[in-house]
Amino acid sequence: MDYSKILSKTIQGTQKSGIRKYFDLLDGMTDVVGLTIGQPDFVTPWHIREAGIESLEKGKTYYTSNAGTLELRQEIDAYLTRRFNISYDPESEIIVTVGGSEAIDIALRAVLEPGDEIIVPTPSFVCYAPLASMAGGTPVILETTAKDRFKLNPEALKAAITPRTKMLVLPYPNNPTGAIMTKEELEDIAEVLRDTNILVLSDEIYAEMTYCGKKHVSFASLEGMKERTIIVSGFSKSYAMTGWRLGYLCAPRELTEQMLKIHQYAIMSSPTTAQFAAVEALRNGDGDIKMMVDEYNRRRRYIYKGLKNIGIDSFEPEGAFYIFPNIGQFGLSSEEFCNRLLYEKKCAIIPGEAFGKGGEGFARISYAYSIEHITQALERIEAFVKTL
Repeated sequence: MDYSKILSKTIQGTQKSGIRKYFDLLDGMTDVVGLTIGQPDFVTPWHIREAGIESLEKGKTYYTSNAGTLELRQEIDAYLTRRFNISYDPESEIIVTVGGSEAIDIALRAVLEPGDEIIVPTPSFVCYAPLASMAGGTPVILETTAKDRFKLNPEALKAAITPRTKMLVLPYPNNPTGAIMTKEELEDIAEVLRDTNILVLSDEIYAEMTYCGKKHVSFASLEGMKERTIIVSGFSKSYAMTGWRLGYLCAPRELTEQMLKIHQYAIMSSPTTAQFAAVEALRNGDGDIKMMVDEYNRRRRYIYKGLKNIGIDSFEPEGAFYIFPNIGQFGLSSEEFCNRLLYEKKCAIIPGEAFGKGGEGFARISYAYSIEHITQALERIEAFVKTL
């Protein structure tokens, strides 16, 4: 049987994740010090786990409503109002999803049709362009630069818009660069979009992780932008709940009505146990967020200074838990640099090219690890660059 004639041409033409490709190199290796995974090294706080356990003990193992329990949607609205000064109708404008990734997927599938263009700033998380292509859309890659601190430039955005542009991805705070967008910078982007019908997919999964006294501003909170914005977020990063697989999206009801159809047929409902745990996280987890973000901030300053002492340039990250150092000075491609670092010094970081062509010459380093772990990695990186 010739599967190449049976399988979707779109899927066959989709490249595997550059991050996953690199992780494959780690199989079978021992004594590797890795700063690769974008996952909190904290265990989900006990009171959140306890809420999930209690739901199981009480036999709450049934399906919830497709959009998620109303209690959880009410808490999501209360959280967004309290932390970011935006509000959504829990009954019609919030959908609880299986992680933020499902939220991105159903948003793209509900909006994009063949011929539609979606602007994707890069470097950025690896899923946007492939999921857009799978939805029938055409990704238009807009490379951000270190000169602009990897922020979206309004003039570059304006130049990328065509009559076929239907959506813009706004991935801030940014994975992998650690860049954020201030309110003033977002206002400039809003001005470009104000008289268009372009929707914005605002991925705010790292919204709680900002530093240097700068608080995240949601694009939906800007005047006139809520009607065109789909917020995607979740519980993985802020509450160390990666394995619970729970996220959500918020948007005007005209959009959520259509996205819910996809969620109904593809998923049914998100994990019930995780939803009960998430209610507890939102109600009583502000202190957990502060504790973890304070620790990430300590690690952020430590690794920034450590790389600088080694002689590796990087702008100071202001969000998420990644730093994106410039390794182009060593005359190797990002993949060559990371491969040699792995095999010669058993230290693993991710090539910047995995996050788009604009990431070439850089590498992503996660500081969601202990200071001791980061120290070991810095020692191996320093030993490696001395050989170049």
